[in-house]
Amino acid sequence: MIEAICIMGGLGIVVGAGLAMASKIFYVYVDPKIVAVDDVLPGANCGGCGFPGCTANAEAIVAGTSAPNSCVAAGSEVAEAIAAIIGASVEAKEPDIAAPGCYFGVQDADTKYIYDGLSDCRAASLLSGGMKICTVGCLGLGSCVRACPFDAITMGPDNLPVVDAEKCTGCGTCERVCPKHIITLSSITRRILREYTDEECTTPCQRGCPAGIDIREYIRQIQLGDYHRAVQVIKERNPFPAVIGRICPRPCEDQCRRNMVDEPVAINFLKRFVADYEKESGERILPYKAPETHRKMAVVGGGVEGLSAAFFSARLGHDVSLFEASDKMGGLLRTAIAPERLSEEVLQWDIDGILEMGVTARTGITLGRDFSLDMLLRDGFESVLLTTGGWDSRLTRISGADIEEQIPGTFLLIDLIKSDSERSNRISPRSDVVIVGGGKVGLRAAKICWDLGSENITVLFRESREQLPKDALTDLEELENEKEIHIVYNASLSKIFGEDRQLKSVEYIDVNTRETATATAQNLFVAAGRFPEMIFTRPPVETDAEADETAETVQGPVSWVGTAPYKRPDLRDETGIFARGDVLTDYSAAIRAIAAGRRSAASVHRVMYGIPLDLEENVLTPASCIQDVDHVENVKPVPRQIMPLATPRELAETGVLEKGFTEQMAIEEADRCLQCGLICYERSAAPLDNDNDAA
Repeated sequence: MIEAICIMGGLGIVVGAGLAMASKIFYVYVDPKIVAVDDVLPGANCGGCGFPGCTANAEAIVAGTSAPNSCVAAGSEVAEAIAAIIGASVEAKEPDIAAPGCYFGVQDADTKYIYDGLSDCRAASLLSGGMKICTVGCLGLGSCVRACPFDAITMGPDNLPVVDAEKCTGCGTCERVCPKHIITLSSITRRILREYTDEECTTPCQRGCPAGIDIREYIRQIQLGDYHRAVQVIKERNPFPAVIGRICPRPCEDQCRRNMVDEPVAINFLKRFVADYEKESGERILPYKAPETHRKMAVVGGGVEGLSAAFFSARLGHDVSLFEASDKMGGLLRTAIAPERLSEEVLQWDIDGILEMGVTARTGITLGRDFSLDMLLRDGFESVLLTTGGWDSRLTRISGADIEEQIPGTFLLIDLIKSDSERSNRISPRSDVVIVGGGKVGLRAAKICWDLGSENITVLFRESREQLPKDALTDLEELENEKEIHIVYNASLSKIFGEDRQLKSVEYIDVNTRETATATAQNLFVAAGRFPEMIFTRPPVETDAEADETAETVQGPVSWVGTAPYKRPDLRDETGIFARGDVLTDYSAAIRAIAAGRRSAASVHRVMYGIPLDLEENVLTPASCIQDVDHVENVKPVPRQIMPLATPRELAETGVLEKGFTEQMAIEEADRCLQCGLICYERSAAPLDNDNDAA
């Protein structure tokens, strides 16, 4: 008995020792933060966060790759509880919602779908793209319906998905299972930040519009008599509907498919009609805006681009302040357009609408004279966007004799040359100077700086030595041999760095190799007739304590860095500042300036949130290869409505040349719209062999 007890006791000791050793060898540490976050999450395991279950999302939240408010099945209280666990703060989350992007269902297609027994969109897409002429259109088999974990999607009578906004949580499951990218997540922020891709069903007029307005939709709303909604659709991409309705060069109408039958739809006059409807009603119609982010940003320059950037930034939820040197905002719109085409009353109406979106404006205050970049960054502005216009804009707000230093240590080359020619020497270059561009004039500026005592002079030429004008080569050899001035070819300015009111250095990039280098610079002279349009921010901070001070007054020296907004999609591969795709003088059309303002606002948002400025590879450009049609069928010619013009007496009384459409004229003109898709359009006469009314 005693022997058995000893044996059992010995076995127990051995087993216990073995288990103790195994626990050490196979021990898996579980971060208590992950456990705590996992306990707070609702445990739905719906996958709406993009991770396979709540535990995986908890791990991602603690690792910093998922946000505290990433759970679509939980409310704000859960996000706040998670933020408290991991020591973070939570901004209000803008709700996403699934949005279908196809106009004509299965029954409207000329070429029907052939599925050979398949019942899933993903499988059908592998079978010759679903056997439909349009490679983008919805396949109509309802994979998104079956995948939605919240029963928020149904298939409508037109065999297109219908989203229940009350049930949709924006989890993105439908977007992930749709093989044709027909149903995608949509929100105010997404719509402002996005550039169209070649996978989307865009219309010809929409592609022709520099601002990318959803022209098809706002004309449809006019057909329905919902002018309020039409204005909202326009303001999604254009904060100046009344202005643009009067002065736009109308590139969209060049692309209208009505040109294949008779005349284009009077797209811009219809825009003016609903804009005038808003103005005459006295009720301001504003588009939706994202929740407040409590991030302060400043826009310097109250022209079209600056006002547009402020408008879109306010819609993104930011606290926007706009600074304008002249007494009134509007830039060249106020000074360069005849009043019978654009009255001050109409211009001010649109500007007031931008301010009502939540923009605070200060006029009569000049950057470099009344305030500086470091002052704004010191006062809690997280970013500063510079959109001050070109030389021509400057002449409208100050005397041509005045010299501006909007960016510390940075001057226009024309001011240096003029100062030297007048022997006034009002610009005294410092020891380290960088000159950007200018060809022969840039070389002349380098000699001036040398004569005035500068010791370290670098000239950046985007061209190679062989591409420079021949008359510049003589000066070039003299400067290189006698003045020891450093010439860098194939180089473009990419960033600038400074501290308080001092420029410290510049970064430039080789346009061929994409390699970057840095040059010390106390002065920067730019040959373009404008200051570079840049986003100024403080460099990334090192510690968490500093990261929480964004909206507070900054103590001590303020370091800053200037980067350029991303370029327009068709020139996205261009490098550096003052490259193709950047503006060298004011825009040729206000609608293009509006588009640049939206891109600038999107760039600022990306910079503040650490999102790369790179665009997608398949971003839509005029050179993109997409489906289209070369003729239309069964469309009856219908005369275009003619804009009524004022008589000489009416013009003298009102000062308005074009009187605008009446409501009846607008409805009749809107009915001329073919309501196009990528290759589809509405017919005005049914084919002889069937009752189909859509191509």
